[in-house]
Amino acid sequence: MSSSVPRTFRDLLADCTRSATHLEMRDAYAVDYETGPFADWRAGIRPDPADRASWWRPWLDLVTETVDRGVVIRRARIVSEPVSEYIRYEHSSTFTNVAAGEQVRWLSRREASDIALPGNDFWLFDGQVVQWNHFSGDGSSEGPEITDSPRAVELCAAAFETVWERAVPHDQYTIR
Repeated sequence: MSSSVPRTFRDLLADCTRSATHLEMRDAYAVDYETGPFADWRAGIRPDPADRASWWRPWLDLVTETVDRGVVIRRARIVSEPVSEYIRYEHSSTFTNVAAGEQVRWLSRREASDIALPGNDFWLFDGQVVQWNHFSGDGSSEGPEITDSPRAVELCAAAFETVWERAVPHDQYTIR
């Protein structure tokens, strides 16, 4: 990795001028099942579309600021079907990401079988820098890894674009 590559996600997004793409491939991420947004969702509490102030902050503010600078943010999720409880939770609140300016699509894992995918979730910034998101078996974050390796960039760009072409826009994706 070159010394000019920023070290934090916020730096990477701040330096982004054209695009930030995010590929998620896990059916669950570590969350607190007892407290927090996932527990609230399990108890039947849903984000109120009319109450933007109650949505996930500061992430959505950062997305809005970035999109307002002209950066296109796209997120694609590859999911097993029938979906996990966690994916149901994610799907039910994704309207907040879309309202903040993200474009989000969903792809059934069955439809991704012939796509060469990297071994980890990732962000790709301006088609030049990859942030791998490493997770343990239970979905806990093991921290990011940042690279500007041309091979990693090429793999992630090709994988993301293929997934994006096949995936269904959020407002058209039906949970199965």
